[in-house]
Amino acid sequence: MKAGTNHTDESQQTRSASSLHQEGFRCSQAVLGVYSEKLGLGRELALKIATGFGAGICRQGDVCGAVTGAVMVIGLKFGQTRLEDEKAKEITYYLVQEFIERFKSRHRYTNCKELSDCDLSTPEGSKRFRDEKINQTVCNKFIEDAEEILNELLDKYDNML
Repeated sequence: MKAGTNHTDESQQTRSASSLHQEGFRCSQAVLGVYSEKLGLGRELALKIATGFGAGICRQGDVCGAVTGAVMVIGLKFGQTRLEDEKAKEITYYLVQEFIERFKSRHRYTNCKELSDCDLSTPEGSKRFRDEKINQTVCNKFIEDAEEILNELLDKYDNML
């Protein structure tokens, strides 16, 4: 993203992630997919990369897809591409830690199983997730909050590198 870009003015961004999610893409795909093209990664490739991170990394209930999507966005924007670029690594680590701290301050957890109160690794949990529409009723809030936090961080630290 170019210097001076105001990410929070881009209200289409939140609608796009929610829209991608409502179309059936996983939380990780929705978050990464929204930012990918602006950061030089095609949406199709972003959706492929983020696929395995859905439902707490492949239905394991681990880190929430909205969180992993946000971590990928931060890495795409600030990440290290040369071994000697310690500054990029440290900035990325700092921003990921800041993101996680802010996300936890809103939701207490970052893992899918705790956030959704559902164990997607079991047939019963998967059925409950579908039947109670947890993906639409609960998970969408995590996507919206991940984007809001990301926008704040990207606005504040856009010129770090």
